[in-house]
Amino acid sequence: MTRFGDALAGFGVTFSTMFKKPITEQYPEGKQPTQARYHGRHQLNRYDDGLEKCIGCELCAWACPADAIYVEGADNTDAERFSPGERYGRVYQINYLRCIGCGLCIEACPTRALTMTNDYEMADDNRSDLIYGKDKLLAPLQPGMQPPPHAMADGATDDDYYLGHISSEGGAHR
Repeated sequence: MTRFGDALAGFGVTFSTMFKKPITEQYPEGKQPTQARYHGRHQLNRYDDGLEKCIGCELCAWACPADAIYVEGADNTDAERFSPGERYGRVYQINYLRCIGCGLCIEACPTRALTMTNDYEMADDNRSDLIYGKDKLLAPLQPGMQPPPHAMADGATDDDYYLGHISSEGGAHR
């Protein structure tokens, strides 16, 4: 008798859901917005004048438990300056085949150069296209930014950059 009652209970669940309106998401035509703190694709940020925030310290690569980040630092010169200070990330790669989206790389970055965006569409049919380099990771240049390499803002030191005293007009304000 209990087996018959269990079968009726199962049919009851089926019968009760049979007449409910189905929930269908119209992806990709109708994309739902993500939550504000969603961890999606990484982004390498820039200062207001266009210099890169990444200093090539490789702390993000050391913090990554999946070993998905590769950074190769190089020295800035007076002729070619990509970031304030002595060094910049010459090669920066994130392998999204390995990345687990944990955000430990974000926490390890001392200059807030690496953040995560809300972009979640990273599927591809080619494995090599899922290794993102600086060309895909760098934030786009905003109006008023100058593409690196270029000199630091007039009268500014690297401390002015790290403390946020650089404006988009290319000068230091204190």
